[in-house]
Amino acid sequence: MLQVVPFVLVAVFGGVQLAAGPRWGLLALVAVGPALAATLGGVRLVLAVGAEALVICALFAAVELAGSQAYHRALNGSLVIIGVTAGGCLASAARARRDRDLAKVRLVAEAAQKVVLRPVPREVGALKLAMRYLSASEEARVGGDLYDVVNTPDCMRMVVGDAEGKGLAALQSASAVLSRFREAAHEEESLAAIACRIESSLAREFGDEEFVTAIFAELSADGAKMELLNCGHPDPLLVGPAGPQFIGSGQESLPLGLGHLTGEPRSTLTIAFEPGDQVLFYTDGIAEARNRAGEFFPLAECASLRALQRPDTLLDRLCDEMHKHVGHAPDDDVALLLVSRDKA
Repeated sequence: MLQVVPFVLVAVFGGVQLAAGPRWGLLALVAVGPALAATLGGVRLVLAVGAEALVICALFAAVELAGSQAYHRALNGSLVIIGVTAGGCLASAARARRDRDLAKVRLVAEAAQKVVLRPVPREVGALKLAMRYLSASEEARVGGDLYDVVNTPDCMRMVVGDAEGKGLAALQSASAVLSRFREAAHEEESLAAIACRIESSLAREFGDEEFVTAIFAELSADGAKMELLNCGHPDPLLVGPAGPQFIGSGQESLPLGLGHLTGEPRSTLTIAFEPGDQVLFYTDGIAEARNRAGEFFPLAECASLRALQRPDTLLDRLCDEMHKHVGHAPDDDVALLLVSRDKA
């Protein structure tokens, strides 16, 4: 619809000039049409609007006496329109090339992230899972938020994390963590051993200022027990009859990649996972989301977390609440993983 605007502007300026005669110097304004067309469409649109502008100039020149001042203004206006149209065609062609290049980069980036972030299973025994990923970038949905679920013969193991930084560099860090986790989850006996193995591997790849916050979880085969190991990540939320409650040991834990600064072993926390309980794992993109007044999103106070709902429904409503609070797209990527245990 916007592509009609340049044609209308040319027609309006040209019509007023033809009706008013040489008294008004509006003829040069018809060159605005091709210039505007270059920002709204492709080369064909620019040429079409330029042709309309030249027709207006030709009509004005036809009704004026040859050699008169108005006649010369019409000829000069034609030259200006030709120059603006030529420049608009070049600019439009260059923009089209950039758009095609950006589209290719976006496709490659999205394909890379889909390889890194695999779909999580919908059900594992008595457990149900739901996942949502919201990107802060509409141009290229690439970020450092990570998640995965690995089902082993004895238990189900999960990780949710957030790599420092943004873009492809953060995606590379996330990929490194996930690839190690997928191996270690099948081979190591404990969450602490998994974290240690990942961190030892990252020490050979990460720089001094690179790190990944992460939380690991292990659920027993019957789903009745959940063990957690937090590596500098926001505490998950237990959603049960008593309302949302943060699950944390109260001890500060360094992110992956920085554990060597203390050398202390990482500690785990075990909780009972009752029938009907739900645990929400998330990244700081939602915990630190702010509205225009600078107020943080009140995650633990959300209405969507205070009523028992299907996992997918709960996450959809939670995302809606966040968008209403923030009023715009999130400033940081958001990953949400919800684990629910069926009622007995």
